Amino acid sequence: MKQARLTDGDWTTSAAESQLAPAQSSAEQTSDETYPETKVALCEHAATHAREVAAEHFPELPVNAIDWETSTRMERSAGVAIYDHQCEQITICLSWDAYESYGWEQFSRVVRHELIHAWQYHEYDEADHGSTFHQWIEPLKTDRHCEQYAEPNYWVICEACESRDPRYRRSKVVKQPEKYSCGRCGGSISIEEA
Repeated sequence: MKQARLTDGDWTTSAAESQLAPAQSSAEQTSDETYPETKVALCEHAATHAREVAAEHFPELPVNAIDWETSTRMERSAGVAIYDHQCEQITICLSWDAYESYGWEQFSRVVRHELIHAWQYHEYDEADHGSTFHQWIEPLKTDRHCEQYAEPNYWVICEACESRDPRYRRSKVVKQPEKYSCGRCGGSISIEEA
């Protein structure tokens, strides 16, 4: 199996080069199925799941060429699909913390979400949450956005509309809220430590 790099505890594995058993159909799966306990196993399990989904919904997508990574540093998203336009390589990075928080059943929705983005990159050279994404939400039983799985360190609060947006790092908005306004209504914002 290819393990391209190990950085800050994050593994990279390529589904194309891993020695995975052929994917079982849902009818063949048993109720005592085990779930990934390591980052490499999560990449392999996600790649297998992606192959099953792609075989039915995206047969033209070269899913075996997708690189899979896990990250322990992702806090705001459970997964991200990255496209290198120069070499046309698609990488899907999955949050280990989100997986641990959600469990496989819920996390598999994240894998399918990112697979839609991989398909968008393959077909259109760009990905978003617009109409080409939206058409696959129901058939793939996934979501447009993931549920929050990490506790924020700060809350950006609008004093006019009372919206609350989480922040995980001490960003410019957190450091100097007086220089910013609410993106929804234009009201003044304040910061609350979590």
